[in-house]
Amino acid sequence: MNTQHITKVKRALLSVSDKKGILPFAQGLRDLGIEIVSTGGTASMLAEAGVPVIPVTDVTQFPEIMDGRVKTLNPKIHGGILGLRDRHAAEAAAHGIGWIDLVVCNLYPFEAAIEDPEVTLDDALEHIDIGGPTMIRAAAKNLRWTGVITCPFRYDEVLQELRQQHGLSEETRRSLSAEAFRHTAQYDALIQQYLTDDPFPRELTLTFRKHSDLRYGENPHQQAAAYQEVKPPADRDVPSILDAEILHGKALSFNNIQDAAGAWAALREFSRPACVVVKHASPCGIAQGDEISETAVRAFEADRLSAFGGIAAVNRTCTLELAEYLRKLFFEIMIAPDFEPRALELLQEKKQLRILQTGSVNSPKKVLSEKFISGGLLLQDSDTAEITPEGLQTVTETAPTERQTADMLFAWKALKHVKSNGILTARDGTTLGIGGGQVSRVDAVKIALRKTADPAGAVLASDAFFPFRDSIDEIAASGIKAVIQPGGSKRDGEVIDACNEHGIAMVFTGIRCFLH
Repeated sequence: MNTQHITKVKRALLSVSDKKGILPFAQGLRDLGIEIVSTGGTASMLAEAGVPVIPVTDVTQFPEIMDGRVKTLNPKIHGGILGLRDRHAAEAAAHGIGWIDLVVCNLYPFEAAIEDPEVTLDDALEHIDIGGPTMIRAAAKNLRWTGVITCPFRYDEVLQELRQQHGLSEETRRSLSAEAFRHTAQYDALIQQYLTDDPFPRELTLTFRKHSDLRYGENPHQQAAAYQEVKPPADRDVPSILDAEILHGKALSFNNIQDAAGAWAALREFSRPACVVVKHASPCGIAQGDEISETAVRAFEADRLSAFGGIAAVNRTCTLELAEYLRKLFFEIMIAPDFEPRALELLQEKKQLRILQTGSVNSPKKVLSEKFISGGLLLQDSDTAEITPEGLQTVTETAPTERQTADMLFAWKALKHVKSNGILTARDGTTLGIGGGQVSRVDAVKIALRKTADPAGAVLASDAFFPFRDSIDEIAASGIKAVIQPGGSKRDGEVIDACNEHGIAMVFTGIRCFLH
């Protein structure tokens, strides 16, 4: 495509819901001698500001009807937008159609309307724009002759180009066209999501909005950016880590965001004061307790070697006492709902530390979660299943104590965020050893036990069944006396017999918690 071809702009149609920046832009068009056609509220605002404007009804010679539902759906408008100047000039003249060289339009605020928890279906439907998308798509299709602006941040750039060459280059029109189709595609995607009850429809359209450009991806030679999903409120599990406010430190990297999201997801499992420490997308220390400073210390000390350079998240206000402990450690990101003023000041002395404030920490909500693969997408319910003491099935001769049961339930919540095959040991609301991401379950057991400095009184959790008794023999040698696992192996009997031989209490959850 010839990017040097310039299309002169003599007439523009302005019809915007978001009126930010439209007045100075219209004044700029006026100063360039460009005729302005406009609709409804936009026309009134421009006229009140002294900008000459032609009402769209003067062009169509037809009134706005049906409460404004029909105003621009007219051949005098769409012929002026869609006509090819080198093929349809005579036809346009015969029907009294004047060319429209620039369309400036954004749409009824459907997204804002459905944010209201009290919105009714009828209210939502009234916020679905019809004429706007039609004009935008018409102008975007006819990019060889017509420009279209849907985003206010493009106003200054377009005005600058108009001042320099009295028209728009084909390169600019193509860029604006692509942006316009993205605008209407996102709009329609949100509407269909709002109206869809089937969680797994035959056709699925997701849409995202750029959050930030990133310095690079997983490695410095990879380009990257972060995007946030655009979804109806009922389909969102918020806040996400991308909603957090950065109070100190440079912008998050690709890997920082992944690790922080993992820490945030694990943290939300716990209602009691809790701390999660993550390294390379895997938890290395998790603790819950009665007081946040002491709990955070236990989480870091659970595997202090792995915690070096990691990410920490707490679900209570970061206190001065906690900050005084953290200032002595090397880690990259601190996440908390909020910070005591002096605690924040103390942490800000760590120049390389990023400090994120999330606001309140809520429990995870059951929504659909996506996993992108090469050439496709996997979609599933998020794992919000909760295990209660009543839901546990004791399958061994020895039953767990009340204390062991509490630790097993804690361990299960933590284990949900360990890559499978996952094994975790815990005691007194603190993880001791984590073995995750292994292709052999017995190897995961060995890693978790090796990381458990003192297994006395500890429990062990497995994210899926034990296929053989070899894992039980390893556990027995460590001295651990209570195990929680899903059950369901054809060798469950063999595994249970091994537990009985070693005097180990074992409970089945009936469900597994794989994380791939």
